[in-house]
Amino acid sequence: MDKVVATALEAVADVPDGATLAVGGFGLSGVPNVLIQALYERGVAGLGVVSNNCGAMESGLAVLLAAGRIARVTGSYIGANKEFARQYLAGELEVEMIPQGTLAERLRAGGAGIPAFYTPAGVGTQVADGGLPWRYDGSGGVALASPPKEVREFDGTEYVLEHGIRTDFALVRAAKGDRHGNLVFNKSARNFNPLAAMAGRVTIAEVEELVEPGGLDPDAVHVPGIFVQRVIALSPEQTNAKMIEKRTVSASAATGTVSG
Repeated sequence: MDKVVATALEAVADVPDGATLAVGGFGLSGVPNVLIQALYERGVAGLGVVSNNCGAMESGLAVLLAAGRIARVTGSYIGANKEFARQYLAGELEVEMIPQGTLAERLRAGGAGIPAFYTPAGVGTQVADGGLPWRYDGSGGVALASPPKEVREFDGTEYVLEHGIRTDFALVRAAKGDRHGNLVFNKSARNFNPLAAMAGRVTIAEVEELVEPGGLDPDAVHVPGIFVQRVIALSPEQTNAKMIEKRTVSASAATGTVSG
């Protein structure tokens, strides 16, 4: 089955207001920026987003966040995104914070058809006991808090019950993909992308290099096409439009001297 769609706008044409999205990426690495921009151009709003973070440096999900298009975020990291923090503390945004490994496993479990699982992460904290602020009231008070979760003991150790995550759509970015939807990710871009791809009922992948069926080594495929419904091929300009979140240089490079 040829799953290639001509444009990003066409690929996200049926994403409605209020849809839930699993979005790949970690910081600025492996973020499906082209698909996110297409959602922005369509004016889709009231979105529920599941992603490690909510964009950075005015890119990725930060584009939708700044436009007020996101209603709820399920993630594990706010980081240096000042607008994310502002909306959360002002009561404009509902935020469910989850330990990073738990978030990854909740996405994987949802994609694998596992409804729930037990983990020791968060036992004895508000993650399990409840009371984490999901939404503030804008005056420093908590308008909505997380509920308590089931805790059980196995072999003398307590574990908290966490539920798998399924979303209406998933947006991911891959280094390579074929027309059947098989995907390969490059190095650190293989972060939350495979997990998000599994969790979406309709998964849309933007790929930096589109190859014909048979052009990928089966042993190199990170996400099989069964999880992917649509593929768009990026232009060279879109592929190369990558930012660096934190640029670090050595002291010798900063002064123009050469060491060694």
